Amino acid sequence: EPTPPRLEDGFVDLLGGAPKGGSVVARLLEAPARADRPEAVIEAEHLTKRFGDFAATDDVTFEVRQGEIFGLLGPNGAGKSTTFKMMCGLLTPTAGEARVLGLSLSRSPEAARQKLGYMAQKFSLYGALTVRQNLEFFAGIYGLAGVRKRDRVAAMIEAFALQPYLGVSPDALPLGFKQRLALACAIMHDPAILFLDEPTSGVDPITRREFWSHINGVVAKGVTVMVTTHFMDEAEYCDRIGLIYRGRLIALGAPDDLRREAASADEADPDMEEAFITLVQRSDTAREAEAA
Repeated sequence: EPTPPRLEDGFVDLLGGAPKGGSVVARLLEAPARADRPEAVIEAEHLTKRFGDFAATDDVTFEVRQGEIFGLLGPNGAGKSTTFKMMCGLLTPTAGEARVLGLSLSRSPEAARQKLGYMAQKFSLYGALTVRQNLEFFAGIYGLAGVRKRDRVAAMIEAFALQPYLGVSPDALPLGFKQRLALACAIMHDPAILFLDEPTSGVDPITRREFWSHINGVVAKGVTVMVTTHFMDEAEYCDRIGLIYRGRLIALGAPDDLRREAASADEADPDMEEAFITLVQRSDTAREAEAA
């Protein structure tokens, strides 16, 4: 449906428009097999993570269906990344359980991790290695070897235009190319599930559009994507959103549903930012009432 252009749309248009021709990344990936439980390929069940007396994530439960873009939205320090890391098997929950494709990340962590790709917020790249060596290293830890490994590394170099940078450290890369390299490493092994932790933080609008063309392309192929973001316009690109605030999941649903939930007599049709603020304020009010 046509929508009014935003300032970013005008900026992108003046610079030549969004990337054309679809996602080269999607064309590289193999379509994942249909899941045995397509209604729940990612499951969080009463996830809790405590650091001493502080609950970074507090009793969070949700499910993600196959081929869905699920966004975890929330302010900085709300518990998004903590929840995300438990879903990837990088943090052990204090209570509750995380599962991908029916595999428990507590009981079968290695088998579960082979099914997913993870792109970290702070880049899980190695500055002591060159760009090519990073690609080869990640291909190896995901179990690729021989001709398959060589072909996948070559394909990623071509798809992400990394050829001019193969001999340099990732630390020396422009931010946009560092993001490209991190994504290339995450999808090297054709994962069925892709976890992206604030993948467009700090990049320019053109690179953001490029990343979302890749995300939409892989989802169209059947890959499931879970993404954290604090950009309200990016939240609109998700099929469903879980709103995390002060460690709790305070709202869950499609973007339009959350806007309707936040509507009021004063603001009948809030945008995503207004809905976000309203739902956070309601949560604070409810907590104050509980405490009283």
